Amino acid sequence: MILVTAANGNQGKLLIPRLFEAGIPVRASVRSESSAETLRASGVTDVIVGDLADAGVLERAVRGVDAIYHVGPTLSPSEREVGFAIIDAAVAAGVNHFVMSSVLHAITTDLVQHEIKRDIEEHLLSSGLDFTILQPTNYMLAHRLKPAFERRVFELTWSLDRRQSLIAPEDIAEVAALVLGDLEHHVGATYELASAGRYTAHDLADIISRVVGRPVVAGEIDVDTFAGRIFANIDPGEKEYRLRAMHAISARYSSNDFVGNPNVLTWLLGRTPTTWEQFVSANFAAVTSEAMA
Repeated sequence: MILVTAANGNQGKLLIPRLFEAGIPVRASVRSESSAETLRASGVTDVIVGDLADAGVLERAVRGVDAIYHVGPTLSPSEREVGFAIIDAAVAAGVNHFVMSSVLHAITTDLVQHEIKRDIEEHLLSSGLDFTILQPTNYMLAHRLKPAFERRVFELTWSLDRRQSLIAPEDIAEVAALVLGDLEHHVGATYELASAGRYTAHDLADIISRVVGRPVVAGEIDVDTFAGRIFANIDPGEKEYRLRAMHAISARYSSNDFVGNPNVLTWLLGRTPTTWEQFVSANFAAVTSEAMA
């Protein structure tokens, strides 16, 4: 059995169906009952609900599993604590293999969440567990396309002229499923994952324009303005931490490119990784179909 943390998140909801299709039993860990209900409705029967920072919840989650796929609570002040704790719990429970979803260039310590993931990677390397580490670059995310589709503006919270590499969450899930289905083949591996292309915001907006058939421009949005849209109803302490992390992202990405190489992802998938244009096209088709329904 494989434990998947953050099981209703960007990766988990794409990964779990792949594991089911491969006949691999899954235990899902989520923080809220609403997420648990969503997973149960999709056929997941073994669901642990609660914060993994709670020792009791963590002990139940790791008990009896063969491997763990850990996606940490990014932009949460408890991410480092949870990462260390789940690795230690895995050792104590006799888990055979620990697969960690980290981040591309975790060594970039002026990024808050990168420094945390770097520390967790080091703790994993020192644990004695068999391990695999996935280091994906920035996600292609559907919610970032909504302003582009509706208002013809593609927004980022950093310099529009800096370049970035991207990856589709579906490609990460496919790699994770490949690894979890053949763990012995991937022991000790650290994989940098990025699709092809190194894009400025203007490049990304131009591709969106081509897909939707009308002009879309890139626009830089202030971090605090953007955060006000999405963090309105969260705990003040957590909001403060998230803002600090987002300001660090904005500062780093405004002064340096954040790019990777597609070779490893291509080798693992055995195909060309999903491109930004393919991702935009699929999401635009979905939005158009919903509008016509």
